[in-house]
Amino acid sequence: MDANLTKFGGSLPVPNVQELAKEAITEVPPRYVRTDQDHPFMDDDQGTSLPQVPVVDLNKLLSSNGDLLESELEKLHAACRDWGFFQLINHGVSCALVEEVKVGIQEFFKLPMEEKRKFWQEEGHLEGFGQAFVVSEEQMLDWADLFYVVSLPRRLRKPHLFPMLPSPFRDVLDEYSSALRDLAMKILLLLAKALMMDTMEIIELFDDGLQGLRMNYYPPCPRPELVIGLTPHSDAVGLTILLQVNEMEGLQVRKEGKWIPVKPLPNAFVVNVGDILEIVTNGTYRSIEHRATVNSMKERLSIATFYSPKVEGEMGPAPSLITQDKPPLFKRIGVADYFKGLFSRELQGKSYLDIMRIN
Repeated sequence: MDANLTKFGGSLPVPNVQELAKEAITEVPPRYVRTDQDHPFMDDDQGTSLPQVPVVDLNKLLSSNGDLLESELEKLHAACRDWGFFQLINHGVSCALVEEVKVGIQEFFKLPMEEKRKFWQEEGHLEGFGQAFVVSEEQMLDWADLFYVVSLPRRLRKPHLFPMLPSPFRDVLDEYSSALRDLAMKILLLLAKALMMDTMEIIELFDDGLQGLRMNYYPPCPRPELVIGLTPHSDAVGLTILLQVNEMEGLQVRKEGKWIPVKPLPNAFVVNVGDILEIVTNGTYRSIEHRATVNSMKERLSIATFYSPKVEGEMGPAPSLITQDKPPLFKRIGVADYFKGLFSRELQGKSYLDIMRIN
């Protein structure tokens, strides 16, 4: 029964872009040419004057100095309200562990194709190597490969995936998934504090929550201006914690109609509000569209850790945030039903969140 809890849908099989990029192609195959997207590159002169994603210091948020804590909490609150994104420094996750994760992911994507086949997406499932949200043969594709796996709670791990990962990478990833669950809960409880929410509502919703890890591999592309690494979307989850694996940048956030490149700080995580958190905070914190671009020189790798409420639960705006002046903006829905609805669609901006709105 448990394994079916995470059977939210599947994605159609697609070519492996990493293999495609190895063939030293000069033209981009038609299915990857994205005339539907704004040009991913901006004029360099603009680049200097663009605003940067806010930086939040977890050390200060956990400080016993009241003033320090209050001012940092206000920064966190403003970042989630105005940006939906922030970089988290002094996050407390061991640097050694983070380095091991980075090395492990780079090695994992270097595995020969026959080894990778063992980890391929099965029909009707989302986990494994492949792409997500591919629902038709005509659909345009992203210039990327991804490996997605449900990591927590442990009982929901697919026996042929997580437990079969090469050692010691498997143990490193297991430790990392626990460390990031703890970090996600810390952040969520701080957000509840900033909103003056009843913290029990967060604990009941997110304790023993669903965690997924998605490793992204964006190969270099001969015509990077024609493709997109990841289609613009908001994350459907509660909270996303992104780790940049190598030094190539590519993440862009949509802010007031412009695409702002995110320059990851050393030893920081990029954290963003997901659609579920927008629902739970009744629209106070907003999930923001973002995308990934690629380049012609070097691959880019990252790992996103998605944290969501427990699958058996039900979610909607937090009761403690509902008042006569602020009625609920979103419907209540079972968490599993929410994800099933999500994965039956193409990825399109924030269109899925709009279905959840009370009109």
